[in-house]
Formats: sequence, C-alpha cells, structure tokens
Amino acid sequence: MRFWRLFSVVSIAVLLTFSSGCSRRVTDHEQISPAEKIIIKFSHVVAENTPKGLAAKRFANLVQERTNGLVEVQVYPNSTLFKDGEEIEALKDGSVQIIAPTTAKIAALFPHWQIFDVPYLFSSREAVFSTMAGPVGAQLFSELQKQGFQGLAFWDNGFKQMTNSVRPLVRPADFQGLRMRVMMGSKILEEQFLSLGADPVQMGFDQLYAALKEKRVDGQENTISNIYSKKFYEVQPYLTLSNHGYMGYVVLTNQKFWASLPANIREILENTMAEVTIWEREQAARLDKENFRALVATKQLQIHELTAEERKAWQQALAPVYRRAEEIVGKDLLETVLRSERKD
Repeated sequence: MRFWRLFSVVSIAVLLTFSSGCSRRVTDHEQISPAEKIIIKFSHVVAENTPKGLAAKRFANLVQERTNGLVEVQVYPNSTLFKDGEEIEALKDGSVQIIAPTTAKIAALFPHWQIFDVPYLFSSREAVFSTMAGPVGAQLFSELQKQGFQGLAFWDNGFKQMTNSVRPLVRPADFQGLRMRVMMGSKILEEQFLSLGADPVQMGFDQLYAALKEKRVDGQENTISNIYSKKFYEVQPYLTLSNHGYMGYVVLTNQKFWASLPANIREILENTMAEVTIWEREQAARLDKENFRALVATKQLQIHELTAEERKAWQQALAPVYRRAEEIVGKDLLETVLRSERKD
C-alpha cells in the first residue's frame, strides 16, 4: 500500500470535485471559504497526551499545512464526539470520517483482528510491525474493505500491564474471583481472564475510571501511557509489569468517503499518514518509558515485575486461550504468526 511509503509533499493548487457532481476551482488557498473546505472529523477515545492522541493532532496539523488549509482535520479526543461502541456506526453513517479503535474493538465485524489479543504471542513491538508489514497485515487490511472500510494505518501503543485494587498479581491464582474489565468485542480477552480465574466485565474506556473508583470492577489491563494519562493509579494501587498482551490501533475511514476525495488530496493524506505512523511508533516507545517513570514518581503504586519463572506460570495458565484462538482467528493465521515468532 502506498501509504506505507514516504514522499516529500509540497503545497498544491487543486480542482475540487465533489461526490454530488459539482465542482469549484480554488484559486486562493489563503482565502478558502467554509464551503470549499474538506472537513474530516477524527474521533478517538483516549487522552491527547497518549501516542494516539499526539499522532492524531500531528496528522491534523500537517494536513492543514500541506493543503494550505483546504483540508481541515478536526480531532475529538477523550470520547468527546463518540464513545466506545459508537464509533464504528458513526463511521458507517458518515458522522465521522476517521477513527482509530484498538484491534479488539473491531472484533465483532472482523474476528481475525483478535490475533493481537492472544496473550504472549508477540515477543516485541518490532515483531508486531513485521507481522503487519507482511502477508498477515495485507490479509487483515483487505478484510476491512469487505465491510466498506478503508485501513489507513496501524498505530502502536505497546504492551499491556495489569492493575487492580485488591492485591498484588504475582501468580495466576491471584486473579481468582477478581472482576476485570475487558474491552468490548473481544472473545479472546474474555477467555484470557476466564483462564486466570477472573470474571471478565465488558466496559467502554470512557466508563472505566469511574467503575474502578466505585469498585464496580476490581482491575483492568492497559498500556503504561493509558494508565498514566487516565490516572488509574489514583484508584488502582497494584501494578504488575506483565507485558502479557499487545495493544495496537487500526486507523480507519469510510471507503465511500475516501473514494469521493480528489486523488491528489488522497495522496497527501496517505503520505502524511505514513509519515505520522513512523512518528507515532517512536512516541509510543518514548512515552512508555517516560510515563512509567512518572508512575513511579507518584509513589501511589506497589509495582511488581514478573520474574522469568512467574512469567512462565502465567503462560502455562493462559495456554487454553490458544485453543480458543484457533476457533476464532483460525489455525492457519495463528500458526503463521507463531512460525514468524520462532524465526525471530
């Protein structure tokens, strides 16, 4: 896909062709009227100071600059426009033009994307990127088109950790009886907590802080940047550095909307998205380290990092998830990723 290649982008003069069949010539980009602008609403559910939040803002700024204001990307963070469970429908009906849900949240429509929810499947961020750059990534992106979506990029947020308010999570038995929030849509994530003896509770991200504070759920899994930016440390005194699962985002648009854009506008958007994707991954790695230091500095957490022996015990307890994953994502897809990991 050409959006994975970087190009130098220059200011342009364009002929706007609208899907309604009419057209207008823009002769002065410094005095673009509201009727001539292309407005793109970009909705997401996390804070602005996270990898996704920063990347969405950078994308908006670069697009504004590179089209001389012809295209305006309006970013709506923190579920201010649409919440978990609402974004997909909003993208379908044209209420929003770009979203960036986690892979787990598109599971109802695209079960194969749950491959990223399989615990301890990926050894590193680089292994994930390699997978997405190869045949597996091509297959997953092609599936999006069958439902009228266009995949624009795959963004990173690193590996997930466990938090809770009851006790340190060191051994698999420590999960027994805990109510753990899971992202909506992923059967594999539910299976993960069931295998550990916990009770999975599906819940939107926007509801999570209140649910943790009010003890409606005992704990949750998330990346360091989300734990820090949403201040979960205020209501979750126990943090286990488990690196058990990966969290990535699929940047999506509506296929019909994308096709309605002039070709030269699409090219600018694709090239800018490719550039921002590389930058976003760098920010994800940086924030993972910086936010962890900030979490330590709060002195509100008891932090435990799994030893090699403890990690092995978790992997053994989670082995049943792989059998369930074969049913959900398919044995061939799972084996392809496993073979790739063994090579690495």
